[in-house]
Amino acid sequence: MLKRVAAALIAIAAGTSATAQDVPEIRAAVLQIGTVNWELSTIKDNGFDTDHGFELVVQGYADNGATRVALEGDAADVMVADWIWVARQRAAGKDYVFVPYSTAVGGLLVPKDSDAQSLEDLKDGKIGIAGGPLDKSWLILRAYAEREHGMDLAGETEQVFGAPPLIFKSGISGELDGAINFWHFLAKMKAAGMRELISVTEASEALGLDPDVPLLGYVFKESYLEANPGLAQAFYGASRDAKDLLSQDDAAWDAIRPEMNASNDAQFETLRDDWRAGIPSRGPIDPAGADALLQLMADLGGEELVGQATTLPDGLFAEIE
Repeated sequence: MLKRVAAALIAIAAGTSATAQDVPEIRAAVLQIGTVNWELSTIKDNGFDTDHGFELVVQGYADNGATRVALEGDAADVMVADWIWVARQRAAGKDYVFVPYSTAVGGLLVPKDSDAQSLEDLKDGKIGIAGGPLDKSWLILRAYAEREHGMDLAGETEQVFGAPPLIFKSGISGELDGAINFWHFLAKMKAAGMRELISVTEASEALGLDPDVPLLGYVFKESYLEANPGLAQAFYGASRDAKDLLSQDDAAWDAIRPEMNASNDAQFETLRDDWRAGIPSRGPIDPAGADALLQLMADLGGEELVGQATTLPDGLFAEIE
């Protein structure tokens, strides 16, 4: 009798082990303090990964370069990047595929006591820019200034390029007449009293671009997705479940607040609201809208920005619903 019970327990254990092994892992290479962790933590904490038939494993890295090395070297299965960069890699022969994540791109802020009402009012002023001369928000705002105001924004202002924390500190201290930063730094700058002069969304719409084209996304290798049919849709489904929860339930943010590095309630609430504003519409990316943005980036940033991606590479966007 005891032998039969033991055998049954062993069989159950073996079956459980086999079932666990059948669930594929998706190893995500992300910045240790990156904002994408808010969504990934929500996926893990609520079991949205297992609901969709996979196990999410989050691997933190010190910088974006390390996450790219991890994906390239198969130490990770997915990372986060903007699709302009992914298009450049795909045009160069890499089999990278993009799954949409966020439209959050920010805008240009001015000090709360600034008299500026338009970009024209920043003539001869000093603009701080995170991300360098090829920052995509900066390029879109340059195109907007020329189209709407006949203004050479680069030629008629002084630019100060620096790391996001430096632009943040310089902006809130009043050393800059305007500031362009990564969206989460901009949220904290707004919480500190700075005012948005113009958003990249507003500028994009004026240029005839589709502001709902998600710039940021999850990047997989096409070979990995081919070896794991349906996994792109499963991952996207878990991502959308997390977005649905975070967009509707304020209490869901309590679990991730420790990850948000918000020093006060104003920062926390602005980060939460701006993250929600960056949630794209569900479904596939419009290729015509994406191509229009790529052409603008190619015109303004040239080969240094887009490489050989002069047209939208086939297969760039994963097939998702």
